[in-house]
This record gives sequence, structure tokens and C-alpha cells, in this order.
Amino acid sequence: MERESVPSAYSPRLYNEDLAPVPEEKRNWKTYNLFALWMTDVHNVGTYVFAAALFATGLTGWQVLTGMLAGILLVFLFINLMGKPSQRLGIPFPVAARMSFGVFGANLPALMRATMAIVWYGVQTYLASVSLQIVLLRFFPSLQPLATLQHGFVGLSPLGWGCYLVMWGLQLLLFYKGMETVRSFIDWAGPAVYVVMFVLAIWIVSKAGLGNIGLSLTKKTLSTPEVVTEMIKVAALIVSYFSTLLLNFGDFTRYTPTARDMKRGNLLGLPINWMLFSIVTVIVTSGTTAVFGEAIMDPIEVVGRIDNSTAIALGSMTFIIAAIGVNIVANFVSAAFDLANVAPSKITFRKGGLIGGGIVLLTMPWHFYGSPTAINFFVGTIGGVLGPLYGIMVADYYLVKRQQIKRDDLYSDSRTGSYYYTGGWNLLAVGALIPSALLSMIISLVPALSFVGPFNWFISAAAGGLLYTTLARRRLHVSQRTPIVASHTGE
Repeated sequence: MERESVPSAYSPRLYNEDLAPVPEEKRNWKTYNLFALWMTDVHNVGTYVFAAALFATGLTGWQVLTGMLAGILLVFLFINLMGKPSQRLGIPFPVAARMSFGVFGANLPALMRATMAIVWYGVQTYLASVSLQIVLLRFFPSLQPLATLQHGFVGLSPLGWGCYLVMWGLQLLLFYKGMETVRSFIDWAGPAVYVVMFVLAIWIVSKAGLGNIGLSLTKKTLSTPEVVTEMIKVAALIVSYFSTLLLNFGDFTRYTPTARDMKRGNLLGLPINWMLFSIVTVIVTSGTTAVFGEAIMDPIEVVGRIDNSTAIALGSMTFIIAAIGVNIVANFVSAAFDLANVAPSKITFRKGGLIGGGIVLLTMPWHFYGSPTAINFFVGTIGGVLGPLYGIMVADYYLVKRQQIKRDDLYSDSRTGSYYYTGGWNLLAVGALIPSALLSMIISLVPALSFVGPFNWFISAAAGGLLYTTLARRRLHVSQRTPIVASHTGE
């Protein structure tokens, strides 16, 4: 296949077909596609457990839902802010990061996001493989000897390895087909989980009786100050939960034809979809107490206790599909674009995905997932930069550059380019990132500061944004420069 020629104004060190602006005639991710994307991202076991846990904080049902609504509305606001530049210019996250960090400095935030994506991609793949293993053992008990570690390798049984490689390969195959295949997959994957969830909720209610269904999973009583504090925490935790896609949502909005499509899709997929999914979650979880004698927060376990093999098979396979969907949306796509940005002339979107997939095999995520210390350290260090990165990029686009961007210069390594800065790096952005990221890490890793942990994303994002804006405006004032004039602002 003949390689696409690089436009004369663009550098091959910064441009390839996958990182190029998406032309308007190829932007076909409309309202429903983004709605389905959010359904795919939300409708998974991890979100189910997270949402159910919020109803066990001691708040009443309506208090939890109020906190959730506040949090998801903030996510809706923040996601639109980050999605707008990519929607207007048709560029993915790592190219958008060049505005703030420089044409080469953008590799810093891109590789940080890629690291987070690859690690969680491995963990999600492992969890999906565990679900597959449960289904296989249910229907083929003779496989049990292969599920023991006695004949295993580096901490995983032969059956475990088989299931892991199957899930790894299926996701890689889906991804390798390209973004159009990804779009087609998520268009039905998210809604499919809704069907299973609604059927499960109806079954639980019929078995438990309406009188045993409630919107609270604890009898704990809180004082008024505690109620207010917990509600604010719920809202903050919702925002933190979406911190990864908050950063790289532009990888998807670049395919959206209009800002209206983006906002409508986000409205349906975030506030409306999240609240409905959360209500179904708490209905199912509260009903399990009456049906099984204990509150079960894992939907796979709930399905596994149903005395019907067909229901178990369909339910489990649906949740496996959900795991694949969220992994593609939240992790695989991001890692592929981020790695392609490192060497565009050599690494395409597909090659980036293959590299990320290869690294995943080396990480042995079952060891990582089984170590709370490792998870806390990873989230506290690498994850600690997500808030500052968001704050810096949003502040730069809206407050410093006033949404005025020279799109062609994002692909230029000319010393006179608007985003070449100092050797291709914006040292002010790096200077704002380091202290704000350190602040985030300290909050995450120091036990004495755990009380502000739920607000870490807000604190670090604000710190990064404020520090960068202050430094950038001071530089503009000292050098007496005028604001950048756009060669393309797009609408």
C-alpha cells in the first residue's frame, strides 16, 4: 500500500495519516455514537461496583443521587471543554497537547497517558479473562485441572493463560480493524449490557419483592455536616472516576461533525445514562440481600448465582463484551494514538496498538492487580499527573490562547512555528506540570492527607491551570507579545 504523502507545510516527524486532521466529510461519529460510547464506558463491572459502593456510604438514596448528579454534571462540563478543540480542528489528544507542551514536548503528556492506558488495559483484559474462565468451568468442569497453578507459569494457570490470550487477541483484532469497526462495536455493546441489567433488575425485584428494594445499602446514620461532606465527596469521586477520558476525549470528538452532536451525545451518555445505570445498580444490589442473604456488589457473581445455565452464559458473555468495550474506549485507542505521536513516520495508529498490546503481555497484570500497594503507588504517581495535564491544557486553550490556534503549526517543526517554543518544548507547561504533579502525588501517597484524597483531581488540575496561566501571562507581558491569530478555528 502506498504511503500517504506528507503535505509540504508539515514535518514527517509530526505527521502521519492517523494523526492528520479528520476532514469534515469523514466525521461520522454523531449523537448516538457518542451516546453509545459512554454506555460502553459506563456499563461494566468496575463502574457497577463503584456506583454500588457510593450507596453504602451512609447517605440516603436521594442524597447519593444528588451527589452523583452534581458530579456527573461537572464531568459533562469538563468533557465538553476538553473535547471542543479536537472537535473544531479534527485532531487527536497528542496533537492537541502540542498547543500547550510544544510539538515535541507533547510526547511527555502523551506517554504518561499511554502508560496509564497500557497498565489498565492489561488489568481489564485479565479481569475479562477471569470471567471467561468462570463460564468455561461452569460448562466444562473437566477443565478444572488446567485451572490450578500447579502446572501454571509466572503466576497464571494454563487455563488462565488460555483465557487471557483469547481476550487479548479478540481486543487486538477488533482494534486492528480500525476506528470504524470500533464505532460499530460500541454502537451495540453498551446497549446490550443495558438489556441484561434491566432483565437482571426485573428478576431480582420479582424474587425479592418491591418491599425489599431500596436506594440505600447501609443503615448507618450521619450527622448533617457528615451528610454534606459525603455528598461533596460523592460528586468529587465521580469526576475522578472519569479522569482518564477527561484528558483524551478528543481522540473521539475529532470524528464528530458538530459541537452540537458532541454536546448532545455527552448529555445522553453522561448525566442521563449515568443516573439510570446507577439506579438500576442499586436496585439489583439492594435486592440481592433478600434473595441471597447478603448484598452482592459484583454483577457477575449475581448472575453466577442464578440457577439457570443459559442465563449464566448470556449474562457472563455480555459482561465480557462490556469489558472489551470499555478497554477499547478507555485504554486501547488512547495508547495507540499516544505511541504513534512518538514517531509518526514509523508508528501508525495500528502499529501503536500492536506495541501497546505487546507491552501488556510483559506486564503480567495479575501480579499488579493482586497488590494493593502497587496499585496505590501507580495511581498516586502516574495517575497523579492527569489532573495537572487537564488543567494546563484547558487553561492554555481558553485563557491563554483564547481558542485561537494555527492548526498547520501543530505539524510544523520550523523554529518559527507557533508551537516550537524552545526546541519543540514549552518549558512553562513543564514547569507548571512538575510542582502540580508532585502535589497530586503527595496527596495520593501520604496517609495523613487521605481526607483530601477524593478532591485530588480538582486540587491538582486547579494548581496546574493557575500556575501555567500565571507563568504564560507573565511571559507575554514581559516580551510584549500579542495573542496568536488563528489560521483555522473551525466550527
